[in-house]
Amino acid sequence: MKTYEDFVRIRGWAHQRNLVSGSTTDKQFTKLIEEIGELAAGLARKDTVKVMDGIGDAVVVLTILAEQMGFSIEACIEMAYD
Repeated sequence: MKTYEDFVRIRGWAHQRNLVSGSTTDKQFTKLIEEIGELAAGLARKDTVKVMDGIGDAVVVLTILAEQMGFSIEACIEMAYD
């Protein structure tokens, strides 16, 4: 499976900020729900910039959550796709 450079950068950023080992999966899940709420608001307002930002933020949080669980986001995507 190919590794996407953006996910590598996200994981590095998260480790530098101690978001992987210094946070909990519960906190990341709460953050994910917050980001989904912002995405929903963007959709309701038909605000393309907010929608794109919400999707991107959710992907970042999911990448961190996967890392906390000992998975790679790439493996999660591949499993879902298959």
